[in-house]
Amino acid sequence: MQGLIRWFLPKEDHFFDFLENQGALCHEAALAFSQFKSGQSAEQVRDAVQAVEHRADDFVRQMEDALARTFVTPLDREDLHKLASELDDVVDITNLAARACAVYGVEKPTEAMMKLMDVLVTSTQVLKEIIPKLRVHGYADIIEMARKIRALEKEADAIFRSAISGLFRAPNMEAREFMKQKEVLEDIERAVDHCDNVADLLSNLAVKHG
Repeated sequence: MQGLIRWFLPKEDHFFDFLENQGALCHEAALAFSQFKSGQSAEQVRDAVQAVEHRADDFVRQMEDALARTFVTPLDREDLHKLASELDDVVDITNLAARACAVYGVEKPTEAMMKLMDVLVTSTQVLKEIIPKLRVHGYADIIEMARKIRALEKEADAIFRSAISGLFRAPNMEAREFMKQKEVLEDIERAVDHCDNVADLLSNLAVKHG
């Protein structure tokens, strides 16, 4: 019945605008964070990612306001809310990683951190490209691109586990250095995990509507 009603009522395409803007900001936050590899200080990176995070919060508020005002939405209200929340989490956790680098005084990223940053940048690039497929009902493309993100999540998990194992095995590793590196690695890996969560939601929508 909801689908039949949607057919006759005006399209509320601004919901897709919100999601697409959020996807773009996920990638922008990841790129800003990755500048830590290029010589920017932890404080510079933190400030750049924080600015993106504030813009992302605005889109979440706009989505929530629009959901409260709109009777018929292009996708189920719950699905729109979940997608917006997971996309916001990607930016939020990227921001946490950048803040951790500044708080703990990380002068430059380790090799494992740089590898995870690369995976996060690639994952968010796919997110940026996959979300517009919802608007045009590109469900086959969504499923295929979601598989790429799942593969990237597995890559990030392997990098993370190897890095943590290396920290435990490192001779003369100070507890403070161990905790500092572990915290940053965990945050980056969690950001990639949330990219995978978005991919799962999109795949479910593709199956549901395809």
